[in-house]
Amino acid sequence: MRHRPLLPLAALLGALLMVLGLTSTVAYGRTDDRAAAGGTTAAAQVLTWTASSRTDQYASFPTTAVAGPATLVFENSAATGNDIGMPHTLTFDMSDPEYNHDVPLNILANPGDDSGGRHTVDVTLTPGRYRFFCTIPGHGQMQGILTVTEDGGGEDTAAPTTAADVTGQKNADGAYVGSATVTVTATDEGSGVKTVEYAVGEDGPWQPYTTPVVVDQVGSHTVRYRATDQAGNVAAEKSVAFDVVAPPTDDTTAPETSATVSGEKDADGNYLTMATVTVTASDTGSGVNTIEYAIGADGAWQPYTAPVMVHQVGSHTVRYRATDKAGNAAAGKSVAFTVVAPPTQDTTAPETSATVTGTKNSNGAYVTSAKVTVTATDEGSGVDRVEYSLDGGPYLAYSAPVIVDRIGSHTLAYRATDKAGNTSPAREVTFTVAQGGGVPAPNCPEYDERLTVIVGTVDSGVPNRLTRSRCTINELIEDEKDWSSHALFLKHVDGVLDRLLADNVIDQREFNKITKAAKQSKIGKPGQTQGYRDLFDGTEASLAKWEQVGGGRFTLSGDGAITSSTTVPGMGMLWFPERRYGDFSLKLQFRDDAPGTGNANGGVFIRFPNVHDHPEESRPEWVAINYGHEIQILDRPDGDMYKTGSVYGFDRVGLGGAGVTPKGTWNDYEIRAEGQHFTVLRNGVVINEFDNVGGQVFTPPRAGDPGTDGRRYATGYIGLQVHSTTDVISYRDIRVKEL
Repeated sequence: MRHRPLLPLAALLGALLMVLGLTSTVAYGRTDDRAAAGGTTAAAQVLTWTASSRTDQYASFPTTAVAGPATLVFENSAATGNDIGMPHTLTFDMSDPEYNHDVPLNILANPGDDSGGRHTVDVTLTPGRYRFFCTIPGHGQMQGILTVTEDGGGEDTAAPTTAADVTGQKNADGAYVGSATVTVTATDEGSGVKTVEYAVGEDGPWQPYTTPVVVDQVGSHTVRYRATDQAGNVAAEKSVAFDVVAPPTDDTTAPETSATVSGEKDADGNYLTMATVTVTASDTGSGVNTIEYAIGADGAWQPYTAPVMVHQVGSHTVRYRATDKAGNAAAGKSVAFTVVAPPTQDTTAPETSATVTGTKNSNGAYVTSAKVTVTATDEGSGVDRVEYSLDGGPYLAYSAPVIVDRIGSHTLAYRATDKAGNTSPAREVTFTVAQGGGVPAPNCPEYDERLTVIVGTVDSGVPNRLTRSRCTINELIEDEKDWSSHALFLKHVDGVLDRLLADNVIDQREFNKITKAAKQSKIGKPGQTQGYRDLFDGTEASLAKWEQVGGGRFTLSGDGAITSSTTVPGMGMLWFPERRYGDFSLKLQFRDDAPGTGNANGGVFIRFPNVHDHPEESRPEWVAINYGHEIQILDRPDGDMYKTGSVYGFDRVGLGGAGVTPKGTWNDYEIRAEGQHFTVLRNGVVINEFDNVGGQVFTPPRAGDPGTDGRRYATGYIGLQVHSTTDVISYRDIRVKEL
C-alpha cells in the first residue's frame, strides 16, 4: 500500500491519544507556548532532562522529586550541546513491575523541530520510583531512576539498617577452623536498598556484595560493610572481626612455588615497556595460605594478589615465597629480567601519488583506455602494501599499473600502508575513457565486475576478464537470469565458453573449471530460487566475504544463521563489500533472539557508500545511517516509534505489519529498491511502500558527497546492523537479485 500524505505530527499524536483514552498531555510533550494559548499553568515543581550529542549519558537529569503535580521538561537542542542533529525520545518504563506505571511518558525532541527541541508536559507523580530511558536512533538507551517521596516531610532521609553474621566450624577458642562465612543483610523501609558493599581488612577496597563472603586464609580478619538506599542515604560503616585457624594436620612440607615473566621482547630478550611477573604456589597438604613478593634485593615483602607489572626501565629482580596453612614457609626464590624503552615508533603514513596516462581526445578523455600508475614512499618503516579501488569496488593489492578500458567516467581511489601499520588517507583520481574509432558502448546482459568467475555461489577461481565484446565473463554467463531448466543453462554456458576459448580469452583448463562450477550451481533446477545470488548461505566461507565494522559482532550460531554477540559491546555493522547494488530485490530471514522480555532492535542498511573511502570512516556505522537507508526491524510495543518495515528517519510504520510473530520465530523479509521507490514485505505481505521524492540522488557513490536531508545514493552496498549486546538478532538465507 502507498502512504497518503502525512498529517502533522501533533495531529497524529492527538488522534492516537483519543483512541487510547489519554486525553491529557501525559503521553507526549508539548511546547512552552501553551500559556499564551490559554493552556494549563505549569506546576510549581519543574523537573528537567537535557540531551546533547553524547550517546552514553544525559547532559542533566533529575533523580528525586516529591509526589504531586509536576512539569517535566525535555530539551534536546543546540543549546544543550546536540551538534549532530539526532532526535532523542524520553520514555518512562511501563513494563517492569518494579517501577511506577501511572505516567506513560513518551516525548520526541529534535533540534530541528518547531519547538527547537524543547518540550514540556504536566503530570501528577505518585510516591515510588519511575525508570526513564532515552532512545537515540542507531544507538542503545541511556537510563536512570526518578525517586518520588511523599510531600510535606515524607522525603527518605533514613539510611538502611545493616547487620552481619559470621558462621563456620569453631574450635574451643572461638576461632573458625578452615574458613569463615560472612553474611551481610540490609533493609530500608523508605526508598529501598540500592547497593550493599563490603571490604576485607582495614584498608581493603570496597566491593559490591552479592553473595556471602568466604574467608579461608589463616589469621585475624576484619570484614567491613555498609549499604546505600535509593534516595542516596549511606549507612554508617560497621565491621565484624574473627580468626581463622588451619584444620589439625601433620603437614610438614612447604608449598611448591614458581614464577614466569611475560611481555613483548626485543631481539636481545629485554622486555619492551613492561614485564609481568606471575607467581604460582601449590600445596597438597594443608593448602596455600599466603603468597608474597618483593621487588629488588631490599624491597619490602607485599601480599601477592595479582600478576606484578614492572614498568621502570632497568634491570630488576622479583623475589617470591609462600606459606601453607600449617605454617610451613617455602624458601624464597627470584626471577631477574630487564625492561627497556620501546624504539621510536613510526607514526607517519606513506606519501602517495597517482598519474593517468594515455591518448586523449579534444575533450580531455582517454581514447580506448587509460593507464593509472600509483607510487608510494615511506621514510620510516618502509612501504608494506599499496591498494586501489576502482569505481567504489573493494580495495585490491596494487602490483602493476591499472589499465582501465571500460567506456565512461571512472574514479580510482588509492592508499598505502607502511610496515608500522600506518595507512595513508585514501586519495582519488577521476578520468573518462572515450570510445575509439566509433566503437559503440558494450551491450552486456548484466553488470558483474567481480574478480573471479562465480556461477551462482560456486567460485571457479578463473579471473573474470574483459572479453572482446568488452563485457566480463560473468556478464556473458548471465547466472542471475531466470533459466527454465538446468540443461538449458548449461547449454548456454557451453556456447559462451566455446567462443571465449576460440578468442583465447580462456584456456582449456579454465574452460573445464567454469563448466564444473556451472554444473555445481544447480541454476535452473526445480526448487531453486531463480535469479537470486546468495550473499550468505550459512557457511563460514560465505560469512568470510562479509566485514564487521564499528562495535558488536555476528557469529555463526547453527541452523545456517548468524547471531549478534551478547558479549562484544557497541553498535556496528556487518557489510558485504564485494559489490554495489542499484535496483534489486533483497530477501532474508530474521529472528528476534533478545533475552528476557525485551525485543531485538536491528535493521538492514542499503545503498550506502564504501565505509573505508569516506570522511566518516572512523565511525563506519554512521556512513550507512547518514548516507544510505536503514530498513528497520523492531517489534517492541514501546520505545522507538520506528517499527519493523520503517525506512528509518524517513517513513514510519506502526507495529503489527503482517502480524508480529512470537520471539524466536523466523520471519521472511524482502526489500525491493527500484529507483527511489522502496517496497518492504514481511512474510509475503507488503507492509510499507515509500517514495523518496524529496531526496537528491547521487550515482555512483563518492567520498565527500552529502547524505543528509533526504539525499541518498542510487547505488551502494548492503549491511546488517548490530545494535547492542541485549538487542540480540539472527539472520540467515540472505540473497539478492538485481532488477
